[in-house]
Amino acid sequence: MSNDRIVSYAVAPNSGSAIPYSLKKRGTKMPIVQIEHPVPNFDAWKKAFDSDPVGREHSGVRRYQVLRPIDNSSYAIVDLEFDNSSKAEAFLAAMREVWRRVEGTIMESPRVRIVEVVESKEY
Repeated sequence: MSNDRIVSYAVAPNSGSAIPYSLKKRGTKMPIVQIEHPVPNFDAWKKAFDSDPVGREHSGVRRYQVLRPIDNSSYAIVDLEFDNSSKAEAFLAAMREVWRRVEGTIMESPRVRIVEVVESKEY
């Protein structure tokens, strides 16, 4: 496994954990591809992200979030939710091809992991 890919899986317990209805409806195993990396120019990176080079919806992305640390405007974090791990892994393989073309220009050194929701609760 390369250093830039961290893959971890966790399965939600079958106890009465506080999983929102939307997750219960689709099941508790909902893989999320988490991507984070420095970006020399966030606006340029966001424009490239919005161009959707691998077709997120067609690739099985159900929902995504773009995050940025409040103390670092030159860093991007993206969470992409999928129905199953095979779609998440296929999407990640497609993204690796995109990164090979653009690394060093709009983004650098991506860190990636595939995780599953173990528990979620809203207050």
